[in-house]
Amino acid sequence: MVKSSIVDQYGRPIERGALGREIATPTVAGVRATLADRVATGLTPERLAATLRRADTGEIRDYLTLAEEMEERYLHYASQVQTRRLAIETIEMSLQVPKGVPARIADAVRELMEDSQLLEAAGALTDGIAKGVSVVEMVWEYERGSLRPSRYIWRDPRYFRFDRVAMQELRLARDGSRDGDPLPEWAFLRHLPRAKMGIPIRRGFARAAAWAFLLQSFGLKDWAAFAEIYGVPLRVGRYHPGASESDKRTLLRAVTSISNDAAAIIPQGMEIEFHEVSGTQGEAVFGGLLNYIDRQISKLVVGQTMTSDDGSSEAQAKVHNEVRLDILKADARQLANTLNRDLVEPFVAFNFGVQDVYPRIELPVAEPEDIKELAAAVGVLVPLGLKVSQRDMRERIGLTEPAEDEDVLMPPAAAQAEEDEGSPQKPPQRPVKSGAKEDEGRAGLGAGLRHPGGCACTGCRAFAALAADTGALDVDAELDTVLAEEMADWEEVADPIFAKLRAGLAQARSYDEIIALLPQIAGKGGGNQLAERLARLTAIARGLGDVAD
Repeated sequence: MVKSSIVDQYGRPIERGALGREIATPTVAGVRATLADRVATGLTPERLAATLRRADTGEIRDYLTLAEEMEERYLHYASQVQTRRLAIETIEMSLQVPKGVPARIADAVRELMEDSQLLEAAGALTDGIAKGVSVVEMVWEYERGSLRPSRYIWRDPRYFRFDRVAMQELRLARDGSRDGDPLPEWAFLRHLPRAKMGIPIRRGFARAAAWAFLLQSFGLKDWAAFAEIYGVPLRVGRYHPGASESDKRTLLRAVTSISNDAAAIIPQGMEIEFHEVSGTQGEAVFGGLLNYIDRQISKLVVGQTMTSDDGSSEAQAKVHNEVRLDILKADARQLANTLNRDLVEPFVAFNFGVQDVYPRIELPVAEPEDIKELAAAVGVLVPLGLKVSQRDMRERIGLTEPAEDEDVLMPPAAAQAEEDEGSPQKPPQRPVKSGAKEDEGRAGLGAGLRHPGGCACTGCRAFAALAADTGALDVDAELDTVLAEEMADWEEVADPIFAKLRAGLAQARSYDEIIALLPQIAGKGGGNQLAERLARLTAIARGLGDVAD
């Protein structure tokens, strides 16, 4: 056998011709036959128990067939499985590049991630969450300057089996072999999710759901029979004592045909009576049983019942999302591990050789964020000196970085200022001196001052500058002076507020506890002196603006 210089992620050489060949192809007959099997039809508790026992010993075909049929026959189960799978498929892939990974390798893996076929393959792998195993075959070809999968082909999990000893290694089923053939690791995406501990074929939740499916089938069948009996009034035929056997049979046929044809004829002298029968207890018995089973299935598959059953409010649905968050994170992490092991590492090894570290595909699950609480917390902490990254805040609330030429939202005052800057500037207008009127205006301005003579505060200096008519007032310089004066004792002003915050930080053990304590901290006060100082500074700044205008 001619070996090539191409090696997998473990440094083992790969046969050239094997890369482009399909391996797990279906057959007309045998263990990989495409003919549809049937297990759910006529399923009984004894048959179900036997099917599950055979799966434990490696005979997994009937179990996987039943798992497939359950999604076709049990509507609530199919809906919940679809919800959990689609919750993973909607997560966008991202790439983590550890330190030491060359940029050219990272760029090649990013290009690989953009393939739409890979997204479809990742969605197909989520089928293993219910069944315990899902397989996608990759056919490798040279494309765009690198060796990459040209096709991703979902393979029926019934084409595979597990080794007979540990029941851990997935192998290709082959006629005449109980153990099957080993799988080339670079040729298959093998997703064996772990919903619970145990051998892979017992990890999928379809095994637990099979018993619920059996009970649901029996309950639905009994309810249908109950509805058929009590949906039509009870018919009673009365014949006279001298009726012959032929007359009796005629009356029986008439009574029977009324339920189907709504019409019948009977001999003269005979009667048919209709008796209404109350069948309202059927919904309480059978409906209650089926609702109970559906709720348990919801808990099993998506981890909760709020969004899958009626009666949940909007607030409850926000807390209980479609799939419980911890379950979704675990599913996404396990799927990412499969893609990194079976796709990223062989792809990098084929094209760049074996590496010490590899880029990693990630499926990050966004945390549900209460924007109102986050904004309130940041609004309290930022004035106290906490530095917050704009990029981090945008990611938390789901906003993107605006482009340079893109219109952005801004506060009304800032928008008006920007509009004024863009409009033609008008020459500044100085007050027209009018003798007594100007003096009267200055006297009115000074009448409001109650400061002692020789006061050097900013307001008095501004009034003195205007009264002396020395020209335009340097507002910026005055503001700098005021700020320097007021910031001289900032520690004394801010310490009461920081004292409450420090006490809260010492009490809390996590970030969530800090957020929960913020309303209590804010409600304890300590900011009166700061509020008074800010009010005075605001009044001075307003006065400087009025004087300058």
